Amino acid sequence: MALYFLTYDLRKAKDYKSLYDELSDFNAVRILESIWCFNRINTSAGGLRDYFKKYIDKDDGLVVSEVSDWGGI
Repeated sequence: MALYFLTYDLRKAKDYKSLYDELSDFNAVRILESIWCFNRINTSAGGLRDYFKKYIDKDDGLVVSEVSDWGGI
């Protein structure tokens, strides 16, 4: 099982409920305002990026990273 961070830059104030609902279905935890953390198996950061990009607009930004170690305050 791998740990992933998903972060986004939603450039305009729009309705992103479908994105938040999908992250909830992934049991994602919101770490910071636009950073979510979740575990997945049998996938890749690129695959997850491609999956989640359908929940944002073309002018938004999205990064998915597989994480092996992290710290925060």
